Amino acid sequence: MFNLIEKAVLGMASLRILSGFIEIFAAYLMIRFNTIEKALMVNSSLAIVGPVILILTTTIGLFGIIEDISFVKIVWIFIGVCFIFIGVKS
Repeated sequence: MFNLIEKAVLGMASLRILSGFIEIFAAYLMIRFNTIEKALMVNSSLAIVGPVILILTTTIGLFGIIEDISFVKIVWIFIGVCFIFIGVKS
């Protein structure tokens, strides 16, 4: 039979696909502009995309399982995501 894809999983996967297209488009722009300065500008604009996609996919995932896990576990997941941002902060 057909397996139905959960809405949360579909949303998370769609965001990751969108993120991939944005990355590929950024690579195209770098090649198209063909200057280091503009390539750095495009690359630095991608610094916004990664964290936003991470937060959105995590949020969608949490809303998908919110009925199955306790509030304490949600807090631990939130703390873990915060640690990721603290760890990569320059």
